[in-house]
Amino acid sequence: MMAQSGFFYATGRRKEATAKVFLIPDGSGKISVNNKSTKEYLGRETLIYDIMSPLELTNLREKFDIKIKVMGGGKSGQAGAIKLGIGRALIKYDASLKKLLKDAGILTRDARMVERKKYGQKKARKRFQFSKR
Repeated sequence: MMAQSGFFYATGRRKEATAKVFLIPDGSGKISVNNKSTKEYLGRETLIYDIMSPLELTNLREKFDIKIKVMGGGKSGQAGAIKLGIGRALIKYDASLKKLLKDAGILTRDARMVERKKYGQKKARKRFQFSKR
């Protein structure tokens, strides 16, 4: 089921990051994140490999142009959000890919968040040094 505007849209989240992913069919495999290339925006090869994993798994890397708008969080959280968004958009493109992506763990939203800092402590769990005397 294709959207009226000719693309597939999905949202991905991870930590404080949110990614809006637009899959445009019949593309050349070009991916832009916030109007920059993936190498220019994310920098690290491991993050680029991470966001490409849903496309590599389904052998659809050269079939789509992908435009991504990502905000919030750091680079690692943003990469996780992009990966989930791409996985969800691929399911809107072809529902038969759901089992393959789910078995690979791509469709699971990672709900881990940063634990808050507590009063009377240095960080969430680290305490100030205790002095007996």
